[in-house]
Amino acid sequence: MTKADLIDEVSRLSELTRKDSEVIVETIFDSVVRSLRAGDKIEIRGFGSFRTRQRKPRTGRNPKTGEKVEVPAKKIPFFKPSKELKDLVNEGIPDTAAAPAPSTPA
Repeated sequence: MTKADLIDEVSRLSELTRKDSEVIVETIFDSVVRSLRAGDKIEIRGFGSFRTRQRKPRTGRNPKTGEKVEVPAKKIPFFKPSKELKDLVNEGIPDTAAAPAPSTPA
């Protein structure tokens, strides 16, 4: 699903114009980005949480030349899905850990 698809879906379900739906979707995304930049954690119950993680500086390698490159420290966005979201995504998929192993004829 693309951002345009999401805007169309919001427009269809809420019976708003596409322009109004675009403003809503953009506002939500902008709010998430602003909060992450400020170092805040965003928690949406039943969906998941967004936060940033700090990566340490390291020495990398240019894959084309093999030359060593210093990679600076940086913050990266991280999403952790809620248990409810995981369950909804996996609904109808059999639990392979609980299923008995198929027997093979000897």
